Amino acid sequence: MATAPRHLPLPEAVLRPMREDDVPDVVAAERDSYAFPWSEPVFRDCLRVGYLCRVLEVDGQLAGYGILSVGAGEAHILNVCVRPEHRCRGLGRQLVTALFDIARAAGAEDLFLEVRPSNTSAIRLYQSAASPSPRR
Repeated sequence: MATAPRHLPLPEAVLRPMREDDVPDVVAAERDSYAFPWSEPVFRDCLRVGYLCRVLEVDGQLAGYGILSVGAGEAHILNVCVRPEHRCRGLGRQLVTALFDIARAAGAEDLFLEVRPSNTSAIRLYQSAASPSPRR
């Protein structure tokens, strides 16, 4: 019988721009997470062409990353990943919410992303992050 993922407390995380020297760690996380991972040259090209590339660090270590393209009033989330050992801790929500905020601040009125229909965890995350928070 499958059990629900264990939710751990949200760790203190820092979101910052991705640097060239982050690429090897990003590629390792990508390979650990996806059956068809992006290659190192793809990530380097994202930095080179000026996509908004961010990494999320916990205790100085890469926990996740996101790649965002913004232009002509719209934004496209191209890649989002949280390392397997950091999942179910709220970091995915923190990362996606930050990408949404970055897109809005850059003038995007529409935000697009693709997700495989089989990736139900990601779909739930994106839907909940896009929904307005209840007022307290």
